[in-house]
Amino acid sequence: MRIVMVGSGYVGLVSGACFADFGHDVICVDKAAEKIDALKNGVIPIFEPGLDSLVESNARSGRLSFTTELAPAVSEADVIFIAVGTPSRRGDGHADLGYVYAAAKEIAASIKGFTVVVTKSTVPVGTGDEVERIIREANPDADVAVVSNPEFLREGAAIDDFKRPDRIVVGLSDDRAKAVMTEVYRPLFINQSPLLFTSRRTSELIKYAANGFLAMKITFINEMADLCEKVGADVQDVSRGIGLDGRIGSKFLHAGPGYGGSCFPKDTLALAKTAQDFDAPVRLIETTIAVNDSRKRAMGRKVIAAAGGDVRGKKVALFGLTFKPNTDDMRDSPAIAVVQALQDAGAIVSGYDPEGMANARQMMDIDFAAGPYEAAEGADVAVLVTEWNAFRALDLDRLKSIMKTPVLVDLRNVYRAQEVEAHGFAYTGVGKSI
Repeated sequence: MRIVMVGSGYVGLVSGACFADFGHDVICVDKAAEKIDALKNGVIPIFEPGLDSLVESNARSGRLSFTTELAPAVSEADVIFIAVGTPSRRGDGHADLGYVYAAAKEIAASIKGFTVVVTKSTVPVGTGDEVERIIREANPDADVAVVSNPEFLREGAAIDDFKRPDRIVVGLSDDRAKAVMTEVYRPLFINQSPLLFTSRRTSELIKYAANGFLAMKITFINEMADLCEKVGADVQDVSRGIGLDGRIGSKFLHAGPGYGGSCFPKDTLALAKTAQDFDAPVRLIETTIAVNDSRKRAMGRKVIAAAGGDVRGKKVALFGLTFKPNTDDMRDSPAIAVVQALQDAGAIVSGYDPEGMANARQMMDIDFAAGPYEAAEGADVAVLVTEWNAFRALDLDRLKSIMKTPVLVDLRNVYRAQEVEAHGFAYTGVGKSI
């Protein structure tokens, strides 16, 4: 198949590289000339394990190429994926669909022959209808089928998620498009990946419903963690106890500082706003958003409490800044709110992250260190914010020897309290009895 990926950001680049690896001919298009130039030179603009070698091998084979010119690519395409950004719109929190609609209009001008146009971007219910209207208005002669095919990629595990998906959701109403999309994903049939065909609007809602449910699950266990601290229970045991129930499952039941990243914050907000517009409010999601927002700053207060209730003039070292490990993504990271709370209280903050330092510099004004021990030099408190593997086996004796006060706040429950305390630290976890 000849595939065009409009947008070469996280979703577009991962999807394009994986489709090329399946054997399709893929052209990734982006208006950012510097990004395309970098990709042509083998420089990947994001950190995703395994992506650099996947892009390099498929570009070398000729199956994957990059361009800023949309029209020539579209005119030869069998399938065009729209994978542009849909950030939260300023003012009302709705998904900003400006990039999606602009792409649709530009695509319409160059379509030749029957073409399937797929919204890969995360979009609210009804977006596909508008994309189709825009294309048909811009080019009444276009023979086109507009399809919804949401992505379910986890940052840090995106390639494996794409190649071994739980499900592939495709929303459409044209049988010709069904045949094309079946062929696009045919290489996955060997893994028996379920291909779920639905209506377009149903497909669009599945994506938001999935992210909303997972965000709600995270928020639930975080609230249970707070209750555990008050009643003398252990949230990790609570998580195991309920996760072993097959109706609940163990995933997304790890207490921590709240969810962040490029998907959950904006998608839950867009779902809530869409539901309000259709007079069918999703109160559980609205509450999830509110609880998660307040939790991030509450983690800053937890650190202050561990430091004796006052951090003015004290140094706090943060281990991990990205919203999760194995990514350089700082969007809505809990570390941002923790830093703000600490600095508002007068703390001097240092921090280190294995991959997110460049992006973190654009979002926070702290002392950036070259490693965890440099960050902790002379610190009154060390805080494990993101559970990178690099922080899972710290030399606690060395850490104690360089800190001013041996206090460790573990916001991911990576360490056992007894082990840390045996090395002379005061330890604070999440959801542990105080």
